[in-house]
Amino acid sequence: MRVEGKVVIVTGAGQGVGEASAKRFGEDGASVVCVDVKEGTAARTAAAITGSGGTAIGVTADISTAEGNQQMTQAAVDTYGGLDVLHANAGIQYMAQLEDTPESEWDRLHGTNLRGAYLGIKAAVPLLRARGGGSIVITASLLGITGDPDLPAYGATKGGLRAMCRSLAASLGPDNIRVNTICPGDIETPLLKEFFDYQPDPAASRKAITDKYPLGRFAEPRDVANVAVFLASDEATYLSGIDIVVDGGLRAKIY
Repeated sequence: MRVEGKVVIVTGAGQGVGEASAKRFGEDGASVVCVDVKEGTAARTAAAITGSGGTAIGVTADISTAEGNQQMTQAAVDTYGGLDVLHANAGIQYMAQLEDTPESEWDRLHGTNLRGAYLGIKAAVPLLRARGGGSIVITASLLGITGDPDLPAYGATKGGLRAMCRSLAASLGPDNIRVNTICPGDIETPLLKEFFDYQPDPAASRKAITDKYPLGRFAEPRDVANVAVFLASDEATYLSGIDIVVDGGLRAKIY
């Protein structure tokens, strides 16, 4: 029960890593505010947590807006009395090389992935300070460290999250607020299916990329969720301003 008694907000909790993280936080004793923009998905995740004996509520909110982030933080205060952890996880992607990426898609990705995290953290920090400290866990990506020719807009947002993490770790450390990023490789989520569906031969592409992983598989959402819970827990109280790469050994290889 690593996070027993803590109040945790998880954005993008309707599917993928966010859903797995919300459930994992619930298993380990947290009161979870599940947030998603898609109607009903956050409530579904919350129902799964409470159905397993945990504590959770679902909030439908658009985290690309200040209003959406105020809505989710207010729900944490109104329901559970405060906030200890923000897992800024919500993210979207767009498949195209840079010259084929419309400005509207660039802005849409930055609005959710980068601006959304900024607005969420801005709303959460006063609540974390009021608790005497806390943890912010940001889902970045391996593509914030390395590149993919078909995901420049996505990679730009994830690199921005890593840079923001460092600045926040430096500025918020005196308030006992830790800030870290998780940088996963490929994860078995709807975004990964979208990536392979974009390829000329999805099955061949999946096999070729899987074969590059020393562990011989892509991550499951729970693999990332386990790291999120660790970073939010008291076991990680001296970790701040770092990336934890969750890539099955992919970057350990040269070729």
